[in-house]
Amino acid sequence: MTRVAAIDCGTNSIRLLIADFDGDRATDVSRRMEIVRLGQGVDATGRLAPEAIERTRAALSAYKSEIDEAGVTAVRMVATSATRDAANAADFHDMVLATLGSEPEVVSGEEEARLSFAGAVRGLDAEPPFLVVDIGGGSTEFVLGDNAGVSSAISVDIGCVRMTERHLHSDPPELDELAAATADIGKAVDHALTVVPGTQARTLVGLAGSVTTVTAIALGLTSYQSERIHRARVSKEEVALVTAGLAEMTHDQRAGIGVMHPGRVDVIVAGALILRTIMEKTGLSTVLASEHDILDGIALSLLR
Repeated sequence: MTRVAAIDCGTNSIRLLIADFDGDRATDVSRRMEIVRLGQGVDATGRLAPEAIERTRAALSAYKSEIDEAGVTAVRMVATSATRDAANAADFHDMVLATLGSEPEVVSGEEEARLSFAGAVRGLDAEPPFLVVDIGGGSTEFVLGDNAGVSSAISVDIGCVRMTERHLHSDPPELDELAAATADIGKAVDHALTVVPGTQARTLVGLAGSVTTVTAIALGLTSYQSERIHRARVSKEEVALVTAGLAEMTHDQRAGIGVMHPGRVDVIVAGALILRTIMEKTGLSTVLASEHDILDGIALSLLR
């Protein structure tokens, strides 16, 4: 039995997975997520805000305590979109080294995509080829592959935080804001599909909080139930209906949705727009939501 810890620090959240591996079989010991909004303002300023770094430090410090108590044998922390973009990434690096005792790996968008794919399709009972889309805060990864591995991958800068900060300023968003966001997203998705031929996929697998939240709403859940959401399928029509409904709500109305994490209230409209656009552009009729993602891929990488 091998116990490992994986940390994924993205633009919106920082997450921890502690898992036991018995050969190739994994058992979760702990999964945690904190919304820290590390990428606050990065799209506009090109820098990580000091208060965002401090929020991340506080969450990471708690994770470090849990890791030490669990007695893990290996730790890997991956940092993604926000720290790739920031001019002061060294401040983040120094904070992580002081807090965690090991360095963060600021991976490329392509490596992020491959880790997400590995975590998402492991043990997946669905028809390949798979198009895995990981809708993050700063970027979205597109990966095409099958059970043998990845055939193509790309990361594009259309995350839910980035699109919200760039376009969606009213409460609820104005029609022209939604149109501008949709056009921006559409251009990026079109570009991604010239590199990753997603129309060849038989199964669309959606990762991260925007997808799981839209799925939970489509399923009519009144509270977040991971076991109901994981590997649930939602149709293109249902995604469009949920997206339209969210776009018409005020911030307070979205906050009142039982499945909505408080840290996702202000960015869920952009996340839903990204998912809706991907489904429209690829022509795939359903999305399979997965709770297994880059965290699982990071943990798997520690066995190599």
